[in-house]
Amino acid sequence: MINITFPDGNIRQYKAGSSALDIARSISEGLARNVLSAKINGEVWDATRSIDRDAEIELLTWNDPDGKATFWHSSAHLLAEAVEDLYPETKFGIGPAIEQGFYYDLDTGDRQIILEDLQQIEAKMKELQKSKSSYQRKEISKEEAIAYFADKRDEYKLELLEDLEDGTITFYQQGNFIDLCRGPHLPDTAKIKAVKLTNVAGAYWRGDEDRKMMTRIYGITFPKQKELTAYLELVEEAKKRDHRKLGSELELFMFSERVGAGLPIWLPKGTALRTRLEDFLKAEQLKRGYQPVITPHIGKKELYLTSGHYEKYGADSFQPIHTPREGESFLLKPMNCPHHCEIYGHRPHSYRDLPIRIAEFGTVYRYEQSGELHGLTRVRGFTQDDAHIFCMPDQLKDEFLNVLDLTMHVLNKLGFDDYTAQISLRDKEDRSKYIGSDENWEKAEQAIIDATREAALETVIEYGEAAFYGPKLDFMIKDALQRKWQLGTIQVDYNLPDRFELEYIGADNAPHRPVMIHRAPFGSMERFIGVLIEHTGGKFPLWLTPEQYAILPISDQYIPYAKEVQAQLNTNNLRGTIDDRTESIGRKIRDTELRKVPFMLIVGEKEQDSQTISVRKQGQGDQGSTTIQQFVDLLSNAL
Repeated sequence: MINITFPDGNIRQYKAGSSALDIARSISEGLARNVLSAKINGEVWDATRSIDRDAEIELLTWNDPDGKATFWHSSAHLLAEAVEDLYPETKFGIGPAIEQGFYYDLDTGDRQIILEDLQQIEAKMKELQKSKSSYQRKEISKEEAIAYFADKRDEYKLELLEDLEDGTITFYQQGNFIDLCRGPHLPDTAKIKAVKLTNVAGAYWRGDEDRKMMTRIYGITFPKQKELTAYLELVEEAKKRDHRKLGSELELFMFSERVGAGLPIWLPKGTALRTRLEDFLKAEQLKRGYQPVITPHIGKKELYLTSGHYEKYGADSFQPIHTPREGESFLLKPMNCPHHCEIYGHRPHSYRDLPIRIAEFGTVYRYEQSGELHGLTRVRGFTQDDAHIFCMPDQLKDEFLNVLDLTMHVLNKLGFDDYTAQISLRDKEDRSKYIGSDENWEKAEQAIIDATREAALETVIEYGEAAFYGPKLDFMIKDALQRKWQLGTIQVDYNLPDRFELEYIGADNAPHRPVMIHRAPFGSMERFIGVLIEHTGGKFPLWLTPEQYAILPISDQYIPYAKEVQAQLNTNNLRGTIDDRTESIGRKIRDTELRKVPFMLIVGEKEQDSQTISVRKQGQGDQGSTTIQQFVDLLSNAL
C-alpha cells in the first residue's frame, strides 16, 4: 500500500500502482470524468500513470492552468496525427501548449499548408477524436528512439534527441501517431470535444533565422462546444478592441516606415492622454517623497558592462555608436537603473538621507525582431515610469509595502481591479542566468514574500521568472476580455548596489551597502496604454479621455453660440471640440459616437434662445436639456 497526501493534508492509503484516475474514481465518478492530469510531488503526470510510492497528489481539471496545458498539449498531438494522416510525408518539430491553445511546427515538404487547408485538418481532428484513442506512454532507450526517427528520416526529432541526455526516453502514441514527448497527456482523445484551428504562419526551426522556415499551425480546443463558442465571441470582440485599430480611429498614435518599425509616434490626442497619465503618477510620486530626475538617452558601453545589462541584454540592445574622434562607444539606453545608480553615487550619503526615492519617465531602446513587433505592446522604443529606491535593509519591508500601495492605487484608478500578484523567483536548478550571491538572493526573495504576506496580497510563486539581478513581484492583470497581461512590477536588488559600489555611512560611522528597489506601476507607457485601449474599448475614464465632450451645432448659424458654450466649459477646465463641419446633425452624432466621446452637446435655435444645451451620452442617447452650469457640475462630480 502507498500513502497519498491530498492538498488539504488528508492522507489515504491506496494499492501500489494506482493512478491519479483510480484515486479520482475512489472519490467520485464525476471527479474522475473531469480529471485531466495530476501533480505528483509537484511534477505534472498523466492521470493514468502508475504511482508506486508514497506521494503528494493534486488532481488537475480544466480549472487548473496545468490541466489546461495538458489538454492543449494533447490537442497538439491530435493535430499532428491529423496532418500525418492527410500529408504522410510530413516531418514534425515541436508542438507545445501556449497561453491560449497550442501550435505545432511542421515540415510538409513541397506541399505547403495554407489557411484554406485548416478546415480539412480540423475535420480530420474531429474524426480522430471520436475514436477515443488513449494516450499511451512508452519508455525506451535513446538508441531505440534514434533508430525510430532515423527510419522515418525526421531530422528535427533526431536533432532534439541529440540534446537529451543518454538514458530513458519517452514516446507517446495515440492512434497511429507516435511522438517524442515528455508528456503529460490526457487519458484519451474523447475529452477533446470542440476544435478550432485559428491560424497558419511561418516559423524558423528553433527560432533561428538561418534555419529552415517551417509551417506553424495554431489551434485551440475545449471540453465543451459552448466554451469554444464563447471563446470565439471573445475573439471577435477582441478584434473590435484591437488597440492598433482603435489607436488609428481615435487618432492617438501612428507608425512611420521612414521613422522605423517599432517606434511609435504620439499624435495630439494620444499625447494628451499620455500626458495626463504621467501627470497623475507624478503627482502621486511627489506626495510619497519621490524626486524627479532626467537622464540621457545614451550611455557609454562601460556603464552597462558594470551593471551586467550588456552581458544579459547586449544582443537585444542597439549596438555601440562610436564617436568619430575620441573612439568612445555608446549604446542607446536599454535600462534606466544604471543611470540612477550613478545619480545615487555622485555624492556621499548618511543613513539619515535614506530612503532616497528617484523617479523618471525614461525612454529606453531594445531591439526586437520585426516579426515580434505588435502595435504598442511590443516596440523598440518605450518609456518606463521608472523609479529606484535606495534604502537600508531595515527599511526594505516598509518601502516595499509603500510601493505595493502605490501600484495597487494606480491599477484601481485605471479600472484594473482583477489581478494576481506573481512572485517571480530564481530557477531552482539553473543559476547561471543570474548575478549576485546566494545570500543576497535569499534575503531579497524573503523580503518580497514577507511584505506580500503582511499586505495580505493574494500571490502565486513562479520559479525562473526573476530578473537577472533580483526577484520581483509582477502584477498579472485580467482585462475586460479575461486576457492576462503583465503590467506593474516591483523588484528587490542587492546586486546593482554591489556592482556600482554604492554606500551610505551608518549610525556606527561605518560604510554600508544600500538595498535597491526597482518599480514601475505602469511598466511601460506604450504597453500600458495599448492594454488600456483594449480593456476599455477606447472608452477611457472621464478624467483621462482626450475629449470629454463635443459640441454639435445643428447648422453653421449656431457655431457662434457653440463657441460661447465651449469658452464657458474651458473656463471650468473641461476639454472638448466643436464639430463645425457642414454635415447633418445625424452624421455628426454617428461620427462622434465612433470617436468614443463621452458627451455630445447639441446646440440649435431652441438651445441658443434658452441658453441651454441638449446632452447626449455616448452609447446611451438623449439625456435631455440642461444649463451649461448644470453640465459643468455633472462632469465635475463624475471626475
